[in-house]
This record gives sequence, C-alpha cells and structure tokens, in this order.
Amino acid sequence: MKRPLIPVAAPSLTAREHRYVNQCLRSGWISPRGPFVARFEQRFSRACGARYGVATCNGTAALHLALAVAGVGPGDEVIVPGFTFIATANTAVYLDAKPIFADIDPVTWTLDPTQAARRLTRRTKAIIAVHMYGHPVDMQPLRHLAHRRRLALIEDAAQAPGARYRGARVGSLGDAAVFSFDVTKILTTGEGGMLVTSNRRWAKQARLLRDHGMDPRRHFYHPVIGYNYRMTNLQAAIGVAQVERLRQLLTLRRRHARRYARGLAGVPHLTLPSSAAWADHVYWMYAVLVHPQSGFSRDRFMRALAREGIETRPFFPPVHRQPPYRTNRRLPVVEAVCARGVTLPSGATLTEGEIDRVCRVIRRLLRTPWPT
Repeated sequence: MKRPLIPVAAPSLTAREHRYVNQCLRSGWISPRGPFVARFEQRFSRACGARYGVATCNGTAALHLALAVAGVGPGDEVIVPGFTFIATANTAVYLDAKPIFADIDPVTWTLDPTQAARRLTRRTKAIIAVHMYGHPVDMQPLRHLAHRRRLALIEDAAQAPGARYRGARVGSLGDAAVFSFDVTKILTTGEGGMLVTSNRRWAKQARLLRDHGMDPRRHFYHPVIGYNYRMTNLQAAIGVAQVERLRQLLTLRRRHARRYARGLAGVPHLTLPSSAAWADHVYWMYAVLVHPQSGFSRDRFMRALAREGIETRPFFPPVHRQPPYRTNRRLPVVEAVCARGVTLPSGATLTEGEIDRVCRVIRRLLRTPWPT
C-alpha cells in the first residue's frame, strides 16, 4: 500500500484568511487599490521594526526596487553570497550592475563577512546579506564595512521573517530589507513580496517605481520609468491574516526543528542545522547535509526518501556555477554545502507523526537505530 506523501511545505490557511478574503470579495476591492494593502504594509513593517513597508507582487520585485532606490546602476558591483536563490543575483543585472559572488560561513551557511570584504572594489555599490533558510547573517561586521565604505546594505530576508540577530529583528538591520510571501514561505500570500525600510525617501521612491512611475497626485503622469510591481488587495488580505498569526507560525517552525533535532540526534555523516549564539533561527526549511561517508550521494538520498513518500528539495546550486554567471572562481564552502544539502519537510501543516516518520526512514537508511 502506497504511503501518503509528506510534502516539503504546504501553506497554513485558517478561517481568518478566508474571512478577510471574503471581505474583499463582498466589497469588490480586489485590485491593488484596496485597503488591505496599506494595512498589510503597516503591520508587517512594524513586525520587522521598520517604519515603512512597500508591498509588491513578489520578493524579486521587492529586491529590484531596493537596489534601484539604493542607486545601483550600470557598471556598479553588488556583493552576493554564492549560495542563494538566483533572483538575488538577477536583480543586480536588471539594473546593468554586476553581481560579485562571495563565499559563505561553513556553520551558518550565510554570507561570510570576511569573504565579502575581500571582494570589494572601487565599483562596489551594495551588499546583499541573505538570511539563509531562516538563519540570520552575522550583520555587525557587514554594517561596519558598509558604513566605512559608504555602501548600501540590503537584507534578503525572504526566508526569515521573525528571525532576530543579537535581539534585533531581521528587517531592521540594514538600509532596507526584502521578503517573499510565496506559497512555501513562513508567511504566504500565494505570491507576493515586501520591501521594508526606515528611510522615508527610499520608501517614497519605491512606491513611485512600483506603480509604473506614476505620480500619485496626477493620474497617468509619469515623471520616471517604473514597473508594475503592485500587490492585489486579495493577496494583502491573506497577508494581514498571516501577520496576525506570525507568532504561532514561528512557534510551529521552531517546534518542528526541535523534534527533528531529537529524532536525528547521533545519526553519523548527517550534519544538522546549527544556530549561532547571536541568532534566533526561524527554520524556514529544516536543512541537513548528507556526507559521502554515509554511502549516499545527495541525490540518491533524496530518491530513497521519495520512494518512502517523503518530498525533499536539494539546496540551491551555487549561483556562480549557473549558466548566466559561470566563472572559474572557486567558492569552496558554497560548493561543498550545495553538493550535500537537502531540505526536509518543513511546512506549518507538518505533524509530529510525519516528522517521526521522516526521522525513522533516515535512521534506517543510514543504519542508525532509533534511540531508546
């Protein structure tokens, strides 16, 4: 008998989300002009410790706007970790700038500040710090570096709403931060994003660019070329409900991580995610490294789990090895981590029984008895 699939992630939607969406439908406000958009921007930016929020159609659009308002343009360079989703690098190219890839920390899997500093040139305009899988970047040395060199420091916090660094909230640690609300994220609007900042001028400029560059006081008058990056009121209604449930959703992610840590304790040749002493990790995905000594390659390990009805994902491939960015430059930590990394089922709808099932299968595959 085929066992039911345990998905890698699934959204948690409750009566609250349904109620707010139904309010939109009854009112007829389903376009970007509806009241839930501003409500979502206010509540989410406040949750991040930032003064302003600019809702967008997706996280990539938010990052594009962040780099644009930071003044990134032709000929500039942007420091990007080699381990991230490719959109982090692509947004620099949208502005005719060049992403410069830096290696990551072997414990946190986030941008290594020392490696970032080594990649700076006179053309460097910005640094993008990606809070990978919900673990914050070590921001303090990056903030010193950005201040000293007069660089924009942008947080790519797509995977980390609610995380904290030395007690400060992710989203308040740089000049601006961007978030994604796609269906797999900790908070979801189906698809969507947000730029948050405490820089009033940047927020105003981002709003202008988001809506075709149209002057908000003069219909169809466009002082600049902009984009259609708006979020709909329907999406924002879901977002408001999700923000109101943020604490609950984070509690679930952390509870899942603790259960995985207990269930996989002592399994040889399997590295579990770490959390630095200064970090409050929110575990967007529970990510592990499968080492060759286990007898499994990463891909063979994933296929074995798939046969047991367990969906997984590989880590993002190194961006500097992707066809648009292929280079001979070595980033040894990125390359080693990406070759071995697997994300296990991690969504808010995951049950304790499903986590135990995943752990039992992994222990059987790696010949480690269940602890008594």
